[in-house]
Amino acid sequence: MQQYPGGGGPSDPYPPRAAEGRRDRRRRRNRRTAWAAGVVAAALVAGGGLLAHRLDAFSDNGEPMSFNQQNAADETAAGNGPDRRPAGPEVSLPTGPEARFVRANRLPDGTEIGRTTLRGGKSGFTGDVWVWTPKEYKDPRYARSGFPVLIALPGGHGYPTNYWMGTDLGLQQAVADGVEAGTSLPFIVVMPVINPDRKFYYDGSDIPGHPRMGTWMAEDVPDFVRANFRTFTSRDGWAFMGSSSGGYVGLKQVMAHPERFKAVIASGPETAPDSPLWKGHEKERRENDPEVLAQRIIDRKGPDVYVNFQIGTQENGKEKLDRFVRNWGKGPVHTTVRVIQGGAHNGRDYVRGMREGSLEWISKVLQAPVPGPAASAEG
Repeated sequence: MQQYPGGGGPSDPYPPRAAEGRRDRRRRRNRRTAWAAGVVAAALVAGGGLLAHRLDAFSDNGEPMSFNQQNAADETAAGNGPDRRPAGPEVSLPTGPEARFVRANRLPDGTEIGRTTLRGGKSGFTGDVWVWTPKEYKDPRYARSGFPVLIALPGGHGYPTNYWMGTDLGLQQAVADGVEAGTSLPFIVVMPVINPDRKFYYDGSDIPGHPRMGTWMAEDVPDFVRANFRTFTSRDGWAFMGSSSGGYVGLKQVMAHPERFKAVIASGPETAPDSPLWKGHEKERRENDPEVLAQRIIDRKGPDVYVNFQIGTQENGKEKLDRFVRNWGKGPVHTTVRVIQGGAHNGRDYVRGMREGSLEWISKVLQAPVPGPAASAEG
């Protein structure tokens, strides 16, 4: 068996960083220390005009992190530690193995976005995944509760990064603000790449002769989430959001797997597969057509799925969304269209639409985490 620096082997879904990577991190820490000293000195000379928190010299991005650290004393005080049993049969505790995360970003409230590299056991594809958990996730009152999962997909090629991973578009902050206002559930936001390269659009599908991106999205990414986080066992805790091509992939996954995923916020999406790689594979293309898949759900009379389309007044495409709603938004396929006034085809406007109502909409159809009885009695 091939050995990897730091342990692990070919079957490990989370490839460890090489020894050279660890040396790079040590060098970065040393450089940050030197930079910090120089910047502080310069700031003193300049009268404090430099904003240190905006400088990369002070960033801890790229350092190892974990989402599973808990304060044992706080857990015991809240009546949760050391009891780590799930609060009920609907809760799925992490199954492992635990992924190796590095910090990718940090929000003002101290919550973090982590990045890991996932080797898909079912698709065979290896790609990066970013994850953010709200502050409630580490709250000892919720230590035995599951959390709903929102898989957030980017537009464009969605490779090698997922643009929702940063805080500049405000997706994570919108969720945090919604929780504070009582209009959003505290979602775990999972942000995988959706394409294997920049050459083509793969429609988040298993196109014959190409990387199995449909299996990556429908199976490997959820398996990874269940291995590392407290989630819900039923589809009531699983949903997608996405923009443009990512909106299509999210829509397709919910229509193709209604037994796994319950809802989607699809912003400015296509409603039919359009990758040039489908040429010569018409049968397989139809198997990945959300319109065909929606009709099957209607014919089977369920299960119920929920689609919230978003579209800006400054972009094209509303007519195809209206057509989908008119033809397939019936019976168990519940659809709505949110029109974003002044909105264009971009992530920032789509997050605005989520703040204006789409987050509240999806929160009403998904399962909420529940605090432990000891915390409820105190509250």
